[in-house]
Amino acid sequence: MNSKPLGRPRSADAHRAILDAALALCVRDGYAALTMKAIAAEAGVGRQTVYRWWPTRGAVLLEALGEIGETLGAPPATGDPVADLRLFLDRTFALAAKAPTTDVLLGVLSDAFADPELARTLRGYIAGRRALLAQMLERYGADGWKVPVVTVVDLVFGAMWYRLMYQHGPVGPDLTEEVLVVVASLRA
Repeated sequence: MNSKPLGRPRSADAHRAILDAALALCVRDGYAALTMKAIAAEAGVGRQTVYRWWPTRGAVLLEALGEIGETLGAPPATGDPVADLRLFLDRTFALAAKAPTTDVLLGVLSDAFADPELARTLRGYIAGRRALLAQMLERYGADGWKVPVVTVVDLVFGAMWYRLMYQHGPVGPDLTEEVLVVVASLRA
């Protein structure tokens, strides 16, 4: 006799279902329409289960996005730091420009202005990507920069965020090439 356990599901399957549901709903309906109630319904769990693991829709989506981002770590060093950086930027920009990543990033950024806990979570997510970019830049040599590497990281990701927010230009291979020119000019 197969019977489902009574009570609230706390399994890894429920956790996975919630993350998948949040991403699917964000793609289908957009970040602004996403609610914890809708995530729970789509995942087939109670709202209490969702709230047990995450306090907000942004927190759910940042975890889901973090899993996707983990697949895009720093590429192995090939001995050609420019090629390595190009590959890293191409992958990062492609992820940032694709659904639902853009909606999630911009939606969470907007919510984070009013939610200090979500702002901390977002900074943690961004810190991981920043650290990977700094690692890529240091392949050139840590001491060969006209400005601190952290400033180069700000310039690179600043260009990406600015384009995502204002949609005045694409985030993709062309941005990678433009950023590589700027990065090269900042080498001592």
